[in-house]
Amino acid sequence: MGTIALEGLEFFAYHGFYDEEQKIGNKYAVDITVYADFSEAARRDRLSATVNYEDLYKITAAVMKRPARLLEHIAHSLIAEIKQQYPTVDSVEVSVSKFNPPIGGVCHRARITLKE
Repeated sequence: MGTIALEGLEFFAYHGFYDEEQKIGNKYAVDITVYADFSEAARRDRLSATVNYEDLYKITAAVMKRPARLLEHIAHSLIAEIKQQYPTVDSVEVSVSKFNPPIGGVCHRARITLKE
């Protein structure tokens, strides 16, 4: 068992509960960790036997282009699409952060994490 992770992916996107957030956009960060058995890839040195992190980035970029109201929905969509492309993975953990969330006070970022 092992992990492949992409950390600190950044996107400007149009997510948010409030309509104004979906109009003006904001900066978001995404962290992804995929849990799977990578022993075959380690033994054979073959990209086809592992999870290609370039694919993970492409999946993430596509999901981030689709406006969503909730960070939870973004994370769920990422997990579902990663598992669809890589059905042999054991689980996927995704954190999505919104920078400067509209909470009425100072907050560097709000973050949610889902693991399925």
